Amino acid sequence: MAAKVFAYFVALVAVFSVAKSDPDLLQDICVADTSSGVKVNGFACKKDADVTENDFFFSGLAKPAVVNNSVGSVVTGANVEKIPGLNTLGVSLSRIDYQPGGLNPPHTHPRATEIIFVLDGELDVGFITTANKLISKSLKKGDIFVFPKGLVHFQQNNGKEPASVISGFNSQLPGTQSIAVTLFGSTPAVPDHVLTKAFQIGTKEVNKIKSRLAPK
Repeated sequence: MAAKVFAYFVALVAVFSVAKSDPDLLQDICVADTSSGVKVNGFACKKDADVTENDFFFSGLAKPAVVNNSVGSVVTGANVEKIPGLNTLGVSLSRIDYQPGGLNPPHTHPRATEIIFVLDGELDVGFITTANKLISKSLKKGDIFVFPKGLVHFQQNNGKEPASVISGFNSQLPGTQSIAVTLFGSTPAVPDHVLTKAFQIGTKEVNKIKSRLAPK
């Protein structure tokens, strides 16, 4: 049953790409030339003669990632940076693996809507609208959930076993902004007085949070 649902999910991602947020392509393929110094909205195209089947292939989502961090989750992307052939195609995937209790912290994707398919486990997921309303749901294996483009959202493993999902995006490079890391771990740093006033906390608390979120 899960295999049938996953096949439906893949088909849904294909339909999803018709309404992609990335610009439409103007040729059959435009494999990303990541070594090019040319700056465009996306990547410059590799010469057709240099294109190979490996430009359209990636096996990195086949197995669970090793989770070894404080939040208990790992995101493995399958975007244009991993699959150069995705350049201009307006679609990408990722896999998220969670330890029991693991959290994919509140974050946004500024360039894409996200749709997830639960491979294993149970999750509590949700997003917050611009009216500050929380839309949340408990998911189990085989379930699907959608996070609208640009809205803050999260997922947390609510079970006693590891969990995994496959995420689809209508962008070759959806981008991710983790709320906590963006505000407390940026370079240069957001001024303390901005954070103390926004969160109604003291400078000592701000510095404590910054030290915990600093790059290791």
